[in-house]
Amino acid sequence: MQTLSDLNNNLSFEDFKTEVLNDYRTAVISRECSLLGRREVLTGKAKFGIFGDGKEVPQLAMAKAFQKGDWRSGYYRDQTFMMAIGELTPEQFFSGLYANTNLELEPMSAGRQMGGHFVTHSLNENGSWKNLKEQYNSSADISPTAGQMPRLLGLAQASKIFRNVKGINATNFSNEGNEVAWGTIGNASTSEGLFFETINAAGVLQVPMVISVWDDEYGISVHARHQTTKENISEILKGFQRDSATKGFEILRVKGWDYANLVETYQEASKIAREEHVPVLIHVSELTQPQGHSTSGSHERYKNAERLEWESDNDCNVKFRAWVIESGIATNENLIEIERAAKRDVREAKKNAWNTFLRPISKEQQELITLLKPIAKLSVNGVFISKIAETLTHIDEPTRKDLLSSARRVLRYLVSETFEEKRKLQIWIDTLFENTQPRFSSHLYSQTQGSNTRINEVKPAFDDAAEMVDARIILRDNFDAIFKNYPESLIFGEDTGNIGDVNQGLEGLQAKYGELRVADTGIREATILGQGIGMALRGLRPIAEIQYLDYILYALQIISDDLATTHYRTKGKQKAPLIIRTRGHRLEGIWHSGSQMGGILNLAKGVNLLVPRNMTKAAGFYNTLLLGDDPAIVVECLNGYRLKEKMPNNLSAIKTPVGVVETLKEGDDITLVSYGSTLRIVQEVSKELLAVGIDAEIIDIQSLMPFDLNHDIVKSIAKTNRVMIIDEDVPGGASAYILDEILNRQNAFQYLDSAPKTLTAKEHRPAYGNDGDYFSKPSAEDIYEAIYSVMHETNPTKFPKLR
Repeated sequence: MQTLSDLNNNLSFEDFKTEVLNDYRTAVISRECSLLGRREVLTGKAKFGIFGDGKEVPQLAMAKAFQKGDWRSGYYRDQTFMMAIGELTPEQFFSGLYANTNLELEPMSAGRQMGGHFVTHSLNENGSWKNLKEQYNSSADISPTAGQMPRLLGLAQASKIFRNVKGINATNFSNEGNEVAWGTIGNASTSEGLFFETINAAGVLQVPMVISVWDDEYGISVHARHQTTKENISEILKGFQRDSATKGFEILRVKGWDYANLVETYQEASKIAREEHVPVLIHVSELTQPQGHSTSGSHERYKNAERLEWESDNDCNVKFRAWVIESGIATNENLIEIERAAKRDVREAKKNAWNTFLRPISKEQQELITLLKPIAKLSVNGVFISKIAETLTHIDEPTRKDLLSSARRVLRYLVSETFEEKRKLQIWIDTLFENTQPRFSSHLYSQTQGSNTRINEVKPAFDDAAEMVDARIILRDNFDAIFKNYPESLIFGEDTGNIGDVNQGLEGLQAKYGELRVADTGIREATILGQGIGMALRGLRPIAEIQYLDYILYALQIISDDLATTHYRTKGKQKAPLIIRTRGHRLEGIWHSGSQMGGILNLAKGVNLLVPRNMTKAAGFYNTLLLGDDPAIVVECLNGYRLKEKMPNNLSAIKTPVGVVETLKEGDDITLVSYGSTLRIVQEVSKELLAVGIDAEIIDIQSLMPFDLNHDIVKSIAKTNRVMIIDEDVPGGASAYILDEILNRQNAFQYLDSAPKTLTAKEHRPAYGNDGDYFSKPSAEDIYEAIYSVMHETNPTKFPKLR
């Protein structure tokens, strides 16, 4: 891409005119897409619309500075930018609006996200990486305001790693770290904490990031005076401005309708970020939002007549048009011709997108009607079935919901009848479900050979005279091997670097591998996660450390809305195999109890949740995850670092399998299911139970998500006919999830002779101190008595009531 000065210096005036007029045509096309898109929502063809009108010209300027290998982390109004870099056509724009589930026609998400959310494809069909440095790259957008900012930090940091860490194979990923990460955000969203956390972290890290703030003075209906101190984000960020003595940001300001200055400003920002690895903020002011925030409301409700008139006069496309004429680049007549052609092309694209979306559904509609006609003649309820078929015939623009709803209601009328046509209808319904459901449900996890669940187990091996060591030593030595064998791996977090983490599982590794690979961070969990997501998107293998599991709540929104959905919302076209390392269980007090499992289980589908009982198992999980494509959280046992474990002789080769349970003790009377630190208490109690004739089978879950893929727990229950889940999360948390998996997915109910039981912590957070723990979480005595109670109900003579 070239600046205006480049164009003037290197191109003829005719070529210069062509460049500018191509930009104008893109702006007109984008605006027309927004205008027609709103109409499609209001007519009911699309569900919801949020568009980029009013932001066209600055996005054209950004596109000129954007180079192959660069990355965008954006905001749902960047359609002009995507069109300008050639990654979005008008037909694809409307296919997204209609939620077309065909990825070839709707490459942004195959209908999984509303329009305005954009992505480029990083992966081949087999899950391998494309050459990302030879293409324009956009990370997959999310709607939560400012949620794109943490990821942006990681996308930028990856360039710093590629530039400064030796030995990484960057063939498909980086050209010596020269790539810039471009972020976009609305001015109102800069009020979010994630924005400020990212700004601060980027200034500390000094990474090549350019953030564009699209400032139209409003956040939906709320004016900037209610959003931002001094109503000016660049004004209040002055303290971040770098100078000759201190590092920081470069802050640039430009009017959003000033094409010439926008192009120059973006080229300047690109040069600073790309060459100096300095973050840049561009405050793009005096923008407009011609159609209001979205199709859910009209901006005439909250903007007065004076403001509306100002927006009409200062619309960036209007100003751009006037500049083109004033500069002698084109006449009014020339521009009218461009506008007519552009609008005609957009109308044709809209028509094609709708017809392409509707055609296969209409075909299925006719298939169903054809099936229903003979059924109506054969059934005693034919009059009702005919009415359903008739109604279906008159739906001009059907959805698959219309088809399946009709077909399934017909089956109700046929429940007592048997004939071949009914069987055909049943097959038709099943087939449509089988073909359609994956369009909405696939790729929550990797579906290629890179799935974490496809990494085969390698058990630890021990010499006869294996040394018993502090468990942290096993972790430390395993991480040492990881950093040696995987140059692209790195770890970062609070107290992770200099002291080697709070439990010294990384002792001495920063001195050995450097401050970029074993790094300390500020106290800022959300952007620690963002660093990991962004770097994982660019082919690195980051391990983001959250000091304690309790602190993961600061980052849970990023895990849930971004990391957990990356592979799903791109239908397998991007992956972020981030490893999140943390520690929990059995500490002290309300905010150091480490058992937020229920929340994570419900909010982080798409991320593996692994709960190793000791550090050998944890080391094996890290080794497994580095070979796979799925993101994961590993929760180490906080009270296990100083416990003694045997040192394996094959440490770096150990692989703990994902989604597989382990039976630690066989027994015939009851199946006990647990994990983590609580599992050790269960094991001790089982010895005491043997003394009174209760022989329990103990199963270590190991992997909460995915859960027991081989259904080994139900095999145990088929033998013991009883089950108890013992967990230190709150009632209805992880225990309810586990019980649902066992009863509803593994169908264990048929084998139970006693009611399934759960033993959990109390409803409140754990209180402080030894007694606080004892009265808050399951104790050894609680576990013993709960199991004994089950056996008392079974055989009260053999097991008299305790109390």
